[in-house]
Amino acid sequence: MDLILVTLASGLAGFIDSIVGGGGLILVPALFAAYPGAHAATLLGTNKSASVWGTLFAAAQYSRRVTLPWPTLWPAMLMSALGAFAGAWLLTLASPHLFRQLLPIVLVVLLLYTLAKKELGHTHAPRFAGRREVVAASLIGLVLGTYDGFFGPGTGSFFVFLLVRWLGYDFLNATACTKLLNLSSNLAALILLALKGHVWWHMALGLALANVAGSLLGTRLALKHGAGFVRLAFIGVVSALILKTGFDALHV
Repeated sequence: MDLILVTLASGLAGFIDSIVGGGGLILVPALFAAYPGAHAATLLGTNKSASVWGTLFAAAQYSRRVTLPWPTLWPAMLMSALGAFAGAWLLTLASPHLFRQLLPIVLVVLLLYTLAKKELGHTHAPRFAGRREVVAASLIGLVLGTYDGFFGPGTGSFFVFLLVRWLGYDFLNATACTKLLNLSSNLAALILLALKGHVWWHMALGLALANVAGSLLGTRLALKHGAGFVRLAFIGVVSALILKTGFDALHV
């Protein structure tokens, strides 16, 4: 029964994550609830073994329909991977307790800002070009990649927000780029955690298939309805994440 529940959670996580990020806040708590005695790094590694596939398929779908800034993305993806590798290594040594306490506060600030700026993310108007955009995107990749490797929940939403707010992307383009940045961080973290023995491979295939199915459905909706739909989804997901992470922070 536990395996069925976490598999369903993986499908829902893939759906949410493909639209605007935040899928980790669904699958990770499900894994912790189903297997409370397991090491945190093992459960987070098992989550990565599923989410990396959903993110890969979402990235492929977006890349066919959205023009991506590859000269900017390649360096940012590399920095995201390096950050995630370092963060995952740190996870094997320390507890992400402080992040769990601070996450709901950060999400509240993010949500209030998005609601206050009603035009935020509606128009795709990049603020930087050339080397300046590469540096800005790479910095985002490094910081959030490290966070993703060490803790992870909400990484996709943070990527989307920073690409919209700082780089001037609309929500659809930001989400498309986020899939590639998140793919890099997920893969790097998964490799390190797997090398450390923190992945339950016997569960990986079922969780991955469910995650991919949810991801394909979510991607199709996002591409069909555009930036306005993604913005509304972003607000809804972040609101739910605030409630979930706030509850978790109070009951640690």
